[in-house]
Amino acid sequence: MDKTMLRNKYCFGIGTVGRDAVYSLVSMYFITYLTEVVGLSDTYLAVIGGLMVAFRVFDALNDPIMGTIVDNTNTRWGKFKPWILFGMLSAGVLTVLLFSDPGLTGGAYVAFIAVIYLLWGMAFTTNDISYWSLMPAISKEQKIREGVGAVARICASVGMYAVVVLYTMVPSLFGTTPRKSYYLFALIIVAVMWFFQTFTLIGVREDRSELARQERTSLSGMVKALFKNDQLMVAAAAMALFMIGYCTTTSFGIYYFKYAYKNEGTYMLFAAVLGAAQLLALSIFPQFSKKFTRRQLYTGATIAVVIAYIVFFFSFEKLPLIIIAGLCLFFAQAFIQLLMLLFLADAVEYGEWKLGKRNESVSFAVQPFINKLGGAVGTAVVTVTLIVSGINDVSNRIAALDPVTDAEAITALINGVTGSPLWIMKLSMMILPLICIVAGYILYAKKFRIDEALYAQIVDELNSRK
Repeated sequence: MDKTMLRNKYCFGIGTVGRDAVYSLVSMYFITYLTEVVGLSDTYLAVIGGLMVAFRVFDALNDPIMGTIVDNTNTRWGKFKPWILFGMLSAGVLTVLLFSDPGLTGGAYVAFIAVIYLLWGMAFTTNDISYWSLMPAISKEQKIREGVGAVARICASVGMYAVVVLYTMVPSLFGTTPRKSYYLFALIIVAVMWFFQTFTLIGVREDRSELARQERTSLSGMVKALFKNDQLMVAAAAMALFMIGYCTTTSFGIYYFKYAYKNEGTYMLFAAVLGAAQLLALSIFPQFSKKFTRRQLYTGATIAVVIAYIVFFFSFEKLPLIIIAGLCLFFAQAFIQLLMLLFLADAVEYGEWKLGKRNESVSFAVQPFINKLGGAVGTAVVTVTLIVSGINDVSNRIAALDPVTDAEAITALINGVTGSPLWIMKLSMMILPLICIVAGYILYAKKFRIDEALYAQIVDELNSRK
């Protein structure tokens, strides 16, 4: 690998550190912030939860349009970087506003949050689509892409797990009110995003050979690029089912350790261990990819996920079993997430080979669409589960107490959550996600056909055409 490609690999990868930290803060913990810190009632939680789901679906449907806009961009800085810059700045400001205290209550606060959340989703989309669309423009070689993708996923995991590990510690870190503490935390995370994305903007040199002869993509061309690319649709559907399961499980993390395991502090240590497992998996993926095909890796990872969920469900809150299940689950899902990213990248060349036009951004628009769909379903499942199980009512009563002077009362409330509320949460957290993940694998196994041999044939034919 030459110096330019080596620089591309790391400058592209570290761009995910802050942006995935921001995304994790909002997608995984904003509902937790609203229930555990702000203390929304069941009624307002149902309203804001419903709006968040609706806005994510609406924003997801706009992703291909944003991809078309990026594909039609032609500037001296390329077609990706202007949108990466705009998205990182606007999404950063809106993230801070989400965790601010505007001095509003009740319906006025819900309306404020709804507007900011809608704008945040649209702003993050511009960054997300343009950023990931840059990856297939770096290199067409599968092994180079695997290396670039692995570094990017490692850095993304560092950002995500930094938030996961620190989230419950935030009030004690800043020594002020919980609400003020999370506002300051959001400011820091946004600053980190801006810092690391600057490396991507300055350091990455993409291949612009296609830009000079690029045709504009119409709305009908966008539809064709998506729905006529059968392999892109298969990869997208399989990835969507996986992300629905993954996002649903992770969204319950704090609630599980607080109300089922009865020790919220253990969540931080558990997350750190899982983060290390995921980083290890991403680090050794290139070695595994040399010995096994992508289909074999996906099959093995899915089997590991199934075993992990079964152990997790029947752990009966025994920490050793929880740790074994968690390590197995997150090691395997790291492989699956990286494989999904590579499937989407390969589908770009497949679409060009089949349809005669290269549409990186339109094709990669399905990734944020899938992430938002997974997050939307996860949010919906968590919201309904918290209300139906009665856990949100307990959260409201805890939020109204002082954690220092009312420690015994808080412990009593947490210990009072037993029986059916916990089983409802565990069914939503483990069984529903397992069904989705297995369904995604079955779809892939039956319908996805871009293997290493076909991809090599596609690239050879594209090169001969040019």
